[in-house]
Amino acid sequence: MGKKPLVKDLIKEKQEELTAAERRLTATLLDDSLIAGLQSITKLAESVGVSTPTVIRLARKLGYDGYPDLQNAIREEVAARMKEPLAKLETARLSGGKDHIVSRFAAAVSHNINRSLDRLDLQEFDKVAAVLSDLDRKLYLLGGRITRSNAHYFFNHLQIIRPGVSLLDFSPSVWPQSLLDMDEKSTLIVFDIRRYEKELERLAKLVVNQGANIVLFTDEWGSPIEKYAAFCFRSMVEVPSSWDSTLAINFLIEALVAEIQSRSRSAERIAALEEMIGESRIFRST
Repeated sequence: MGKKPLVKDLIKEKQEELTAAERRLTATLLDDSLIAGLQSITKLAESVGVSTPTVIRLARKLGYDGYPDLQNAIREEVAARMKEPLAKLETARLSGGKDHIVSRFAAAVSHNINRSLDRLDLQEFDKVAAVLSDLDRKLYLLGGRITRSNAHYFFNHLQIIRPGVSLLDFSPSVWPQSLLDMDEKSTLIVFDIRRYEKELERLAKLVVNQGANIVLFTDEWGSPIEKYAAFCFRSMVEVPSSWDSTLAINFLIEALVAEIQSRSRSAERIAALEEMIGESRIFRST
């Protein structure tokens, strides 16, 4: 008898078959590493804002007889995960400094990356990599007040790998010039975490009106831009600080860079870039 599939894997596998209400329900389950599924069906439904029949339908779509059967599977998964080294790593502390900010921050970041990976749809990741590797497609990037550095970082790598990549100016006053050039062969990669920025939401609506599509990087609660996005990556951002952490977002950026580079003939472009740097003598040894 084969090994039972994990609940989180079944959720990802069935995403395209789910209704909007069922997707909200699965998002809550994945957000909390399935822990939310250990409460009563009534409390779970109320916390998500769906009906109890929706919870039952989701359980059956995932292949379970009903909610109690799904709960039993979740209970087994949670118990097994507590024994795994990765789960133990999440609560690890540096020796001799368990209350030090470095220990607490490391534990929070580890938790954020692990939980972000739990909810990552690998099929969607591959689709985004394919879109961003399409040399017939123009790419635009923009971040918010906190995520501007993420947009710059992604832009710096993408422009080396492929042509047709632009970083939008942070000032909304110059966005119309770029909007004029956007069409169905354009993609805006936008970063927006709390506090969500109204200007970015307005831009997203205009981008979609131009026929372009959007790849959104946001936090676990989801930017309002999500309703306009063709693709969305939610990452955990909370850490013991007054500011949110974007390290889990950067993890996804670097994974995408690696995949896009593997799909592109970037070696020739990088070699040509190195030659041009040499010719222009921008970097010279003294």
